[in-house]
Amino acid sequence: MGVETVQDWRRTLSSALEWWQDAGVDVLVDEEPRDWLARRAPPAEAMPSPDAVAAPVETLPDTLDAFIAWRMSEAAPEYGWMTPCVRPAGSPDAEWAIFTDMPEPDDTDALLTGPSGRLLDRMLAAVGLSRDSVYIASLATARPLTGRIPSEQQARLVALARHHLGLIAPKKLLILGQATSCVLDETSDAAGFNRIHEINHSGVTMRVLATYHPRWLLDHAAAKQIVWKHLLPFSRETSE
Repeated sequence: MGVETVQDWRRTLSSALEWWQDAGVDVLVDEEPRDWLARRAPPAEAMPSPDAVAAPVETLPDTLDAFIAWRMSEAAPEYGWMTPCVRPAGSPDAEWAIFTDMPEPDDTDALLTGPSGRLLDRMLAAVGLSRDSVYIASLATARPLTGRIPSEQQARLVALARHHLGLIAPKKLLILGQATSCVLDETSDAAGFNRIHEINHSGVTMRVLATYHPRWLLDHAAAKQIVWKHLLPFSRETSE
C-alpha cells in the first residue's frame, strides 16, 4: 500500500489568508449587510496641491519712470547676473524705439556704444536720424556672462519688454537681432523677420521691423544691403 500524503494544513491556511488579504478582505463579518455587487461611490475629489494653484499675476509699475527704476533695482531678473545694468537712452516720446537684446561687452553707461553702436549710428544717419532722436532699450538690462539670455528667464524678460513698449507707445519699433525678435509674436519666427509689420500693441498701432543686429552685420557685410532694402521703406510714412 502506498503511504498517504500528509497535507500541510498550516501552509494551505496561510496561503488562503494571504489571498483574502490581497483581495481586500480584512474582517469576516460586518455589523450591517453589504451588497458586494453594488458599485462604489467615486472618491471625493482631492484638494489641489500648492504647486497646482495658479501663481498671482505680477503687478508692474504703470509709469515709465517707476518701471525703469524697478528694472534697475534688485527686484529685476538680471540682478543676480553680477554684471552692470544699463538704462535705456533717449527720449521716451521719440517716434522711433530701438530694442536690442542686451548690452554689448563695452556698454557700461549706455547701450550700443562699441563698434556695433557706431554702425547703428551710420544706419540711422542714412535715414535722416541720430541717436538723440530715438529711444534705445534692451530686452535684458544686463549682459549674461555667457553672452546668451538664459532660456528659463526669457519669457519673463519678454513680458517686461512688452510692458515697456506699452508705456512708451512708439510709432515705429526697430528690433535688432533674432534674439530680440521674440519681443512680439509677429516677428518671432523666420517668416516675420526682415519684414515690415503694422502691429497693434496696447491699443497703439506700431510699424515694426525686425532685422539683423549691427554686431552680426560687422561679420556679414553682404547682409547690409538686405537691411537697407527694408530699413529705407520702413523709415518712410507708408509700407512697401
